[in-house]
Amino acid sequence: MTIITRWAALLIGLGLAFEVAADAIITSRAMFASTIAEFFIQDGQVRVELEIGLQDLPAFRNLLPDEIYQKMGNSPRPYRERLEEFFTSDLVLATETGPLPGRLVEIGPRARIRRDPITGEELPVAAEDEETVIAAVLSYQLEGEPAEIVLSPPRGNPMPSVGFVVYHNTVAVNDFRYLGQPLRLILDWQDPWYSAFEQRTLRRSYFAPMSGFLYIEPFEVRKEIIVRPKDMQRWVDLGLDNAEIITADRRGVILEKIAEFLLQRQPVTINGEVATPTLERANFLSRTLKSSMVVEPGIDVNLDSAVVGVIFVYPVASLPDKATMTWDMFDARVQQVPAASVDEAGPFKALLDPEWADLEWQNFLRNPTVPGLITLPSPPSIAAQWLYTLRWWALGLTVISLMIWARRQGTASALAALVGLVTLGLSFVLGKPLAPPTAATEQVVADLLRNVYQAFDYRKESDIYDTLERSVGGDLLTDIYLETRRSLELANQGGARAKVKSVELQDIQLLPGEAPQGFRADVTWNVNGSVGHWGHVHSRQNQYQAELDIRVIDDRWKLTGMKVLQEQRL
Repeated sequence: MTIITRWAALLIGLGLAFEVAADAIITSRAMFASTIAEFFIQDGQVRVELEIGLQDLPAFRNLLPDEIYQKMGNSPRPYRERLEEFFTSDLVLATETGPLPGRLVEIGPRARIRRDPITGEELPVAAEDEETVIAAVLSYQLEGEPAEIVLSPPRGNPMPSVGFVVYHNTVAVNDFRYLGQPLRLILDWQDPWYSAFEQRTLRRSYFAPMSGFLYIEPFEVRKEIIVRPKDMQRWVDLGLDNAEIITADRRGVILEKIAEFLLQRQPVTINGEVATPTLERANFLSRTLKSSMVVEPGIDVNLDSAVVGVIFVYPVASLPDKATMTWDMFDARVQQVPAASVDEAGPFKALLDPEWADLEWQNFLRNPTVPGLITLPSPPSIAAQWLYTLRWWALGLTVISLMIWARRQGTASALAALVGLVTLGLSFVLGKPLAPPTAATEQVVADLLRNVYQAFDYRKESDIYDTLERSVGGDLLTDIYLETRRSLELANQGGARAKVKSVELQDIQLLPGEAPQGFRADVTWNVNGSVGHWGHVHSRQNQYQAELDIRVIDDRWKLTGMKVLQEQRL
């Protein structure tokens, strides 16, 4: 739809739009408010990008072209006069010296941007789901480096519903919040990370320059430290003085220096003994309003918003009774450190400070999940399999023999008695699970799949292979290892591996044809898992459809063939 067409549609729809204005205030989260305002504080200006919902147009009327303004029932006024009133009385940005002068850069109708409810990032929108809004870009002139700016929303009856977020240079100052009253923003021009609103409730989720996490799982304790290179520069020389950008070619050296320094910090004790860490990996992270992802190689990173995550691993024999991490990096800037200990019951959050520097975890889990193989039912014996294969031949020969015998005897009652007796005997013998009927087949498949995923709960590659070998046979072992590992890794989290919580069999169809020493089946199953990473627990569910070959090897059911037909994220 062209801009001209959108303006025409807006003119036609104005009468209907304002009939429902009294019910227009959005009560959902600020990210989904009727009007969205994004403020970008930069050298020399504050750029404001607006997405104005139709029900909020009365509060933004002074921005609108004359034709729309008058269609709304307003008396004609010079456009220049209305714009001046907007910047001094409607959406006002002011410093100690008064309101900032502003100008309208562009305005026009377009489709509303849809945002991810977790990250706030833009999502694609189908044409049939498009909603028309008025998009406007404003620029407020900024002289020097003021110590504070006051943001004041437009007034109206009813009040507009405005969700907003502020960025100082590249750093988000707040999560999406409602702009319903004047708000004072204190600016730190030396390090925008520390710019903050006067109201503490507007502090963004990732406000801290450093944070630490302990993940406690069977066979390992994992320590994750998140730091800003700009703050780390006070502890170790990273060569970042006077820098603004961390170039892609320097990222590796900086990661190495940070990881080497942190290897000796934040000591961990497990069951009362000091544990020795092993560095697993270090990554630059891209932190949106509520999520963290690994920055791809080859990308420059802005120093103000740059964040690094470092992971250390402590192998343990089983689930420990107690684990403690002591934070030992406080200074004038860092006086509070968000932390959490995470087990299968969830995260237990803490806020560490110089007087309370220990993050402690104790095992209060009543029934902790410990990896272990499921014992499958025993495969049928060779004799039973032969009997299962020959059952119909045996039944046919028996019936024919009875018919010949009965004809010779000529006694109907004797025939009936014998047929009943033999049928009862055959039902008793042939009704046993000589080879897996449907119910037993489902159990075998479900248990084998669960054992395959269970193997990846172990830490050592040798343990994973040894465990897989008990459920997977032949040349498939390596393929299963690589394919399953790939499916469990989160690419945007630097290769963190999900832990499978459950495997749910959705459908199974036995494929035709007798398979020696086993069976073939078309199977659909769901895998539910989660991974604790960067202070969050990420859940995921995948569905797979595959043709599986299952055979008896060394008197044990094993998966020997797999052809994946479909894989999808649910």
